[in-house]
Amino acid sequence: MWLRSYSTSLYLFLYAPIALIVLFSFNAGRSGLSFKCCSVQWFGRAFGNPFIMEALGTSALIAFCSALIATFFGTLAVFGLQRAGKKVRMIFDAMTYCAIIIPGIVIGIATLIAFISLFEVVNPLLDLLLGAGLPRLRMGLATVIAAHSLFTMALVMVIVRTRVEAMDKALLEASADLYAPPLETFRRVTLPQIAPAILAGFLLAFTFSFDDFIIAFFVAGSETTLPIYIFSSIRRGITPEINAISTVIICVSLALLFTSRYLQNRRSGA
Repeated sequence: MWLRSYSTSLYLFLYAPIALIVLFSFNAGRSGLSFKCCSVQWFGRAFGNPFIMEALGTSALIAFCSALIATFFGTLAVFGLQRAGKKVRMIFDAMTYCAIIIPGIVIGIATLIAFISLFEVVNPLLDLLLGAGLPRLRMGLATVIAAHSLFTMALVMVIVRTRVEAMDKALLEASADLYAPPLETFRRVTLPQIAPAILAGFLLAFTFSFDDFIIAFFVAGSETTLPIYIFSSIRRGITPEINAISTVIICVSLALLFTSRYLQNRRSGA
């Protein structure tokens, strides 16, 4: 009984603040900290705010590009590691999980230092080879996409590798016995089995990239993503407009996460 009560209290502690944000997004008043029932006006104001819509578009573009890159290279890495030795796989497995476990602020600082060091070497070379006055490499969309791709690639690798290892190897052997070329085997046998995991990895990578604030804060330069915009806005005070856009983000993130989970379990019959 006490264990059930403890679990209930823990989940209430975790999710009650999120429920309050959703509730306060329907506030009829102008304060984001006192509730007055009930209105949906702040959703309209949030989506009518050009700064919010620009930040939303930037976040969506970054999340889509980084998820696409992470999914492509993460899937290739999984198949590459399948052919590697046991010790090599153990080393890369450790590195993959480290990329997930390491705090975001450490990744953000590390990528910031790496980009600055790279720019200090590359920009003088570009000036020397192409002449001064040309645009120089700087922080912006490309650096955020690169940083998010490296971070979310580890998530894609874990999901896809789990599916690849659970794949029925007898089908691959049967395809080889029938003299099917490797590319045809991949297209007709392997890809249909791992496609849900690939799509699940893409959705999860998109969600993590879209919601990320810490890494983007260090490497975004002058670009403003939606989490950065929200952080800048709440420093001036919390408004129902921020609660409304936060509610939309929560709903979209949960939808993507549940879809990702469903795709992972669909082939296993869970």
